[in-house]
Amino acid sequence: MKTTFARLVLLLLTGALLQAQDWAKARLEKSPRHLEYVKVKQGAREVNCFVAYPEVKDKAPVVVVIHEIFGLTDWVRGVADQLAEAGYIAITPDLLSGTAPGGGGTAELGSGDAVRKAISSLSPDQITADLDAVVAYGKGLPAANGKVAVAGFCWGGGQSFRYATHNPDLKAALVFYGTGPENPAELAKIKAPVHGFYGGNDAHVSATIPKSTELMKAAGKSFDPVTYEGAGHGFFRAGEAPDANAPNKKARDEAWKRVREILGKL
Repeated sequence: MKTTFARLVLLLLTGALLQAQDWAKARLEKSPRHLEYVKVKQGAREVNCFVAYPEVKDKAPVVVVIHEIFGLTDWVRGVADQLAEAGYIAITPDLLSGTAPGGGGTAELGSGDAVRKAISSLSPDQITADLDAVVAYGKGLPAANGKVAVAGFCWGGGQSFRYATHNPDLKAALVFYGTGPENPAELAKIKAPVHGFYGGNDAHVSATIPKSTELMKAAGKSFDPVTYEGAGHGFFRAGEAPDANAPNKKARDEAWKRVREILGKL
């Protein structure tokens, strides 16, 4: 009975996500900005990436967007486009590149189950190497000014926090409802300020904030977590949907304003 109920819930969540892709895709199709896919070499691997360019006169900072557990979806591509609209070069890599039969990634994996299974099988070393390659690619773009930040959501939020322990050249790490590392030796390597975005109705993740705050303070690092009351897990996506509830929409609007303020100080 429990298994059947769990499957039903999963089907409903997957259906809601797929429906969400409709409005996200529609927004992308109307974007006036230059959007493209590129293959970034990482050793013997190629990481498929979606790149959105701003319409600006001067060179711009780069924001590497780390996707949710759902992989490279229309929604996360839409986030990249909105960052480009705000004046940043946004690159979102498909960290599932090469995991599908025939060497494909998120799109070729198809179902939510297959994507989640592939995500769970990724090694931290490969994720780090892929992000290193994407950061290097972004910094090397003629339109880039050499400054790079990372922003991640859910699974990607945890990866954003973790990647900050690896790359001392980052200018900022934005962590959306993701958990932080707990190894003090790793946290000691962080150079960039870490900014947290959490939902008040997301105890599973938000319960980890005090520990992360304590560890970051002990390491002498900058950690600025903000909890948006009434918002649930995934509020940055849910709050953008046409049928968003009031708390998620309010949280999303406030978080987006904060994102622009943080990135404006790079």
